[in-house]
Amino acid sequence: MKPRQRTCKIKAEGCQGKFKPFSTLQACCMNPKCVLENKDRQAEKRHRREKEKFREANKPRKQWEQEAQTAFNRWVRLRDAGKPCISCGNSPNDKDLLTGSRWDAGHYRSVGACPALRFHPLNCHAQCVRCNRDLSGNTVEYRLRLIKRIGEESLAWIEGPHDPNKYTIDELKEIKSMYAGLAREIERKAA
Repeated sequence: MKPRQRTCKIKAEGCQGKFKPFSTLQACCMNPKCVLENKDRQAEKRHRREKEKFREANKPRKQWEQEAQTAFNRWVRLRDAGKPCISCGNSPNDKDLLTGSRWDAGHYRSVGACPALRFHPLNCHAQCVRCNRDLSGNTVEYRLRLIKRIGEESLAWIEGPHDPNKYTIDELKEIKSMYAGLAREIERKAA
């Protein structure tokens, strides 16, 4: 089967516009200016891909940590969607906002106080921005409602001692992909 006539994707000066390709992979006509332009575009694409791979491979641990935290926080907000704030019990509505949210993923034990629980689902729940940012977590009310939600035994474990944990880049990549996948699954079910 012969390839059908195609339109040249490059359309440089002197290009006829339509051409019959020699193979199915041919993107432009045989006009020398089109061929050179196509070659330059392909080289530029290849350069961009290599640059992106280099950036991805040389990302610092801190950036992986931020990306993993973003994925985790998104999952927490989706998991607790429809539930009231863990601290004050209010249910702020985001419908009137153009961007942003009135919800945060609030940690009971802060990331600074206990980095080992940074990505633990029992330590983090949907919290309104007012409680999390303005009232510094509103921890007294958070604790009362947390007992009702997860129980005394789990709360005692959270409040107990934990070995310090410094995540490796591979662990952070795994955490990011896991929570991003869980968030997509929740969104797929909600759609």
